[in-house]
Amino acid sequence: MGKGGGSDQPGTETVMFRLKERMREEVRDRLSGSYPLQDREIELIPTPRAQFGDLALTLPLQLSKEMKRPPRDLARDMLRLLQGLGGVERTEIAGPGYINLFLDRGRFFSSLVAGSAPTPEPEERKVVVEHTNINPNKAAHIGHLRNACLGDALVRCLRRLGETVEVQNYIDDTGVQVVDVVFGFLDMENKSPAEVAALPGRFDYLCWDLYTRVSAHLAARPELQPRRAEIVKRVEHGLGPEAALARHISRRILRAHLATMARLDVAYDVLPCESSILGRRFWEKAFERLRGSGAVTLAAEGPNAGCWVMSLEDDPEREKVIVRSDGTVTYVGKDIAYQMWKFGLLGEDFGYEPFLEEGGRTTWISTSEAGSPEAPSFGGASRVYNVIDTRQAYLQKVVVQGLRSLGHAPQAEKSVHFSYEMVALSPKSLKELDYTPGEDEADKAFHEVSGRRGLGVKADDLLDRLEEKALSEIGKRNPDMPDGEKADIARRIAAGALRYFMLKFSRNSLIVFDFEEALSFEGETGPYLQYSLVRLNSIFRKLEDRGGLPAEAVLGEMKRSVPPLGSLSPAENDDLWELAVLASQLEEETRRSVRTLELSHLAKFAFNLCQRSNGFYHKYPVLAEEDARLKSLRLLVLDLVRETLKAALSLMGIPLPGRM
Repeated sequence: MGKGGGSDQPGTETVMFRLKERMREEVRDRLSGSYPLQDREIELIPTPRAQFGDLALTLPLQLSKEMKRPPRDLARDMLRLLQGLGGVERTEIAGPGYINLFLDRGRFFSSLVAGSAPTPEPEERKVVVEHTNINPNKAAHIGHLRNACLGDALVRCLRRLGETVEVQNYIDDTGVQVVDVVFGFLDMENKSPAEVAALPGRFDYLCWDLYTRVSAHLAARPELQPRRAEIVKRVEHGLGPEAALARHISRRILRAHLATMARLDVAYDVLPCESSILGRRFWEKAFERLRGSGAVTLAAEGPNAGCWVMSLEDDPEREKVIVRSDGTVTYVGKDIAYQMWKFGLLGEDFGYEPFLEEGGRTTWISTSEAGSPEAPSFGGASRVYNVIDTRQAYLQKVVVQGLRSLGHAPQAEKSVHFSYEMVALSPKSLKELDYTPGEDEADKAFHEVSGRRGLGVKADDLLDRLEEKALSEIGKRNPDMPDGEKADIARRIAAGALRYFMLKFSRNSLIVFDFEEALSFEGETGPYLQYSLVRLNSIFRKLEDRGGLPAEAVLGEMKRSVPPLGSLSPAENDDLWELAVLASQLEEETRRSVRTLELSHLAKFAFNLCQRSNGFYHKYPVLAEEDARLKSLRLLVLDLVRETLKAALSLMGIPLPGRM
């Protein structure tokens, strides 16, 4: 479904993955008659340096205790059965009992530069990834950008691996945050829905300020809470000017959010709305099943008296309120119903209407009405990823427990919480954005975002400032470049800087955003990766200029007759080989990133590839090399790196600038 970015076709970087798969199968076939390999994973790990081989088989170490034999003895016995292993030039025993495998370099390198690999087979029928999920009551802030960057990169990786992915962005258009803005316009500013609709300017920015004032106002005047609760009910039931205003606010701000995310090339297939869950009575259907199964019970006494509650599996003494005593449903109650719909377990569906048409792509939004007959089919996934910050871990456990209590254990197992830590701002970043913290926060090493308190940096302000700084740097480096081209490159650099900064840290690390660090053209940054690709592209552009032929034609001729690696000196042979092997590992790093939900693996891989290729380029001349065989091999390996780097940047959503 949808585009989601990134190439859908595998490249040369799949060759190592396929080789390892075939090698594991062959090792299992040869050894299973003599060794207990039933369900054991056959590990093929990289060696520290090329002189020790390319891959190490760890089976002797794994089986030593079980078979009561020294690992090196087992290795010697296994080695006899592994002679002539496909794609392996020689083997040797190393260390405490590793079997080191030296690949046939010429054969492997030729396979790499040939660039043929089968399309990966999907593991799931359909994958749903839900991400971004900004409350439609104010402008998006920097914390929301981390969610979107992580979720979008996951989508790109899954699609690269052959999965059919549907991207959902849940819109909580009846929640208390929207209600607070409704309260602000109606009760504090005495504006009618028509007057609100006529307000000019950045509506999401205006609501940001109003929401902060409402929060402070309600905190100071608790007697107004009954009125707020009344608005909640009227919005949930679609009644009166309150519901009409909530719809206008949420839809108008939603369009602003989508425009913000489009600056980073983040897009969605469908926007399921909480109002549709209520309007279609999804929750009532889910509630009847929960009550019928005994998963929820009516509390007769205590602080939760009159509420429908769920006892927690890991702490039966604790209860989570699913339906409040006044009959309103909590967030987690509606989310259980939503999760059931994602898996196709409700036997019900929304109606859908087009919400945004852009670049040949339609983004659909759910509706309680019949909807468009041309709408695609949504939901019905076999695996679901919910990208939500770590503060929601408890509620996500309750959602999974709800599925399990209804007998949907397989779906509960495939309901994945992609959690991550929050984003804060360095004092220098606040200064860059002309934001002055309060006296109680002046000495802090970093500043956390809080929309309710109005503490934070709006996403568009951040992107604007990044683009301004990138434009200034481009102007210094390229004073004669046309202004339009400068602006386009600045946008790409700003997006790349932000994207990489959000991905390079472990997801459970608190990010302290710093402009100078993110925008640097040196070190582990998005602009460094972009600049590395620009330099690689310039080599092949110069190749065309000097030879008068398209680079692809020249490379195609080289690929038809790859010179032997023995043409190189031993030192360069190792350097070229290590660079080629590294470039071949993108699919493995992509799979690892998806399996662990650590997109930082992919970011680190791309950075290491840039460092290694830059070192190779500086050490060995390419276009100035007079020996045709050496020149050909160097061009082939740098083209391999170039294509791999393009794919890696695309998976991370980092734009590819033509110049910098």
